[in-house]
Amino acid sequence: MKSLRNSFAFILMTVPMALLFFYFHTWPALHGIFLSFTDWNGFGPYHFIGLQNYMDLLHDKQIRHAYVFTFEFAIVTTILVNIVSLLIALALNAKIKLSRTFRAVFFLPYVLSTLIVSFIFNYLFSNLIPNIAQALHLPALAQNILGTQWAWVGIVIVSVWQGASFNTLLYLAGLQTIPEDVYEASNIDGASAWVTFWRITFPLIMPFFTINMVLAAKSYLQVFDQVVGMTNGGPGTATQSNTFVIYTNGFGGGELAYQSANAVVFLIILVCVALIQVRLTRGREVQF
Repeated sequence: MKSLRNSFAFILMTVPMALLFFYFHTWPALHGIFLSFTDWNGFGPYHFIGLQNYMDLLHDKQIRHAYVFTFEFAIVTTILVNIVSLLIALALNAKIKLSRTFRAVFFLPYVLSTLIVSFIFNYLFSNLIPNIAQALHLPALAQNILGTQWAWVGIVIVSVWQGASFNTLLYLAGLQTIPEDVYEASNIDGASAWVTFWRITFPLIMPFFTINMVLAAKSYLQVFDQVVGMTNGGPGTATQSNTFVIYTNGFGGGELAYQSANAVVFLIILVCVALIQVRLTRGREVQF
């Protein structure tokens, strides 16, 4: 009887959540895949056109440019955010005063909304920094970087500033799993700081490095809020990411079925990138 009550409680708690998950997540995904084989523009009837949308993606210059920008941005930002966060984690893991306070301060950016942060930095790049640069007679910084060919740099800066906080937390967790005995043995052998990091610390935190690389790459390949809040895809189409194109052209440009096909292709690419990252980094993981 007790087992039956436990089973009923389990079903009562899980089935409603599973149904909600299917209705709001799985079903829209399956419906989007279905629509990718049609010519539906979001209104009215539709017709099946097979793989035509997927074939058209190969010849779409806007889509090609969006993919190029997305991958360039994701590669640069993923590398920078992991370097910055690892350096911060190493500093915070050292025996310094107020280390817990600094950890809380460095984690604050992650709590803030990405869209709000983007709007704030939009104001800084557009008004505050140029005004200060003019007062200090620094012509290189006197113009709004978001209106130039270097607009992507501004998006990278914001993404690294906000994203490094979460990665730092994961690296800190990894660093604290390394026993002090390992470092003591390294000091006895006379290993330098660089040798200790490269031969001991980094291999032992490789699982955390793998997690950070996969999560960061996935996040920055799907960059959207930063583009909307800072450049809206401009100047021109210079900073249009693939997710930005999917949203604007799909919901506002009458290309719902076409952009559904783009989203399906993008999903496959994201899965492939994650699998490749895990395969490349798992070989360097060290079990202690």
